[in-house]
Amino acid sequence: MGVPEQLAERMSMAEQHEYLRSKFSRRTMMRGGAVTLGAVVGGAFVPGATAQAAVPAQATAPAAEKVDGALVAPFGRHLAFGADPRTEMTISWQVPVAVDKPFVRIGAHPWDLSHKIPAEVRTLHTPAGVGASADHTQYYVHAKLTHLRPGRTYYYGVGHAGFDPAAPHLLGTLGTFTTAPAHKEPFTFTAFGDQGVSYHALANDSLILGQNPAFHLHAGDIAYGDPAGQGKASDTGFDSRTWDQFLAQTETVAKQVPWMVSYGNHDMEAWYSPNGYGGEEARFTLPDNGPDKANLPGVYSFVYGNTAVVSLDPNDVSFEIPANLGISGGTQTKWFEAQLKKFRASADIDFVVVFFHHCAYCTSTAHASEGGVRQEWVPLFEKYQVDLVINGHNHQYERTDVIKGNQVAKKLPIGGTAYPETEGVVYVTAGAAGRSLYAFSAPDSYEGHEHEVDSVASFINTKDGKVNETVAWSRVRYLDYSFLRVDVTPAPKGRLTTLTVRGIAESGEQVDHFTVARKAR
Repeated sequence: MGVPEQLAERMSMAEQHEYLRSKFSRRTMMRGGAVTLGAVVGGAFVPGATAQAAVPAQATAPAAEKVDGALVAPFGRHLAFGADPRTEMTISWQVPVAVDKPFVRIGAHPWDLSHKIPAEVRTLHTPAGVGASADHTQYYVHAKLTHLRPGRTYYYGVGHAGFDPAAPHLLGTLGTFTTAPAHKEPFTFTAFGDQGVSYHALANDSLILGQNPAFHLHAGDIAYGDPAGQGKASDTGFDSRTWDQFLAQTETVAKQVPWMVSYGNHDMEAWYSPNGYGGEEARFTLPDNGPDKANLPGVYSFVYGNTAVVSLDPNDVSFEIPANLGISGGTQTKWFEAQLKKFRASADIDFVVVFFHHCAYCTSTAHASEGGVRQEWVPLFEKYQVDLVINGHNHQYERTDVIKGNQVAKKLPIGGTAYPETEGVVYVTAGAAGRSLYAFSAPDSYEGHEHEVDSVASFINTKDGKVNETVAWSRVRYLDYSFLRVDVTPAPKGRLTTLTVRGIAESGEQVDHFTVARKAR
């Protein structure tokens, strides 16, 4: 992105950001007409609801000339829960040029969209020389809805001056979403990481839509605007326009399924902010209940039915790719433990699912396991009996046995059941969402094609570099495009409630399945 390689090697993400800003901001200002674009306004919906404006990610950019809004169609719609999925939802989208007065229409029926909520615009400017593209300005629009009713399906349309989705000829642009139920009910969610823009990514999206999930978890490395993924401003292949393609591709699912993202190494983009996440803050609105002053917008939690979900940022603890190592000063881990304590004390929560990018346990020949995650978080997974850990980073499907104390606590064959209250934790790498695949050092072993081995040669990334290890916990390995489906089945108090976890190939074939069970609270 414009920092000499020899400098980038010694610079943190914040230092690289400052270098780029000092170099390119002056060039932009000298061309003239520079303005700082901020929010239009944020909105909230429901009778009696009050408007809420989020703080926009501001960017210095040349003044934009607006065109006739009737000639501009929104694209790239994507949803995200607020901190309470029963009552909060954010609708986000993109427009290719500046527009006036963007808004959302929403109602209980497609013929009744009388509620009109103003939306907030976040403008993101990338000057020539920062990566591969010429000057490029992107316009991301967000409307946060609050005071929604639990378990209710809403119809919505996004628009702006000159483009009203309630117009008869635009009714085909409407979308829907459904809030979380007020009580425990069965539901399904899906997950993967490392998607990018490709035929395989689109194919996985199509399969995910067919699962009818309540929400989808994206475990980092989202669009690959920065294909190098080292968190360096010298990553010359960076192209912000990749996000336009990604959001258009993902809209098929994300316009109706909340798309809950976590940030990986390819999601650190040095130009926009000192932490590398300024671009992500323009594109996504995630629950704002993460650790205070941690500088990590991809860290948050939410509760759906009987299941708590936590998103973490492993860039903060990564020895392998240290651009943001230690950025939270330990506050992320402290916040995480406090969340786990709270969830385990709640009588309404049975399961805790944690998702993030870098793998705690994986035998890929590319990245394998992250020692920082094992050091900082694995003890907490075990202490608080986390039910399922979902990772990406390695482009393949791999599932462990039940692990405790860095050892196999129990073999978990395909179709087996794990009991985290007494046994340990199961880890799944679901990083084959669309990018080019990696490799294993051991043969594939998956449902219908099992090839068990006693041990697998691998390595772990530590603060002193790669350390070889031979492991016995690699139970399922599948080297092709795939995603994760999880079916949650509540039960009466004292009886077994279950997570049924399935690995699904791009072909629709089931390559793994197992169950996590515990007594309902």
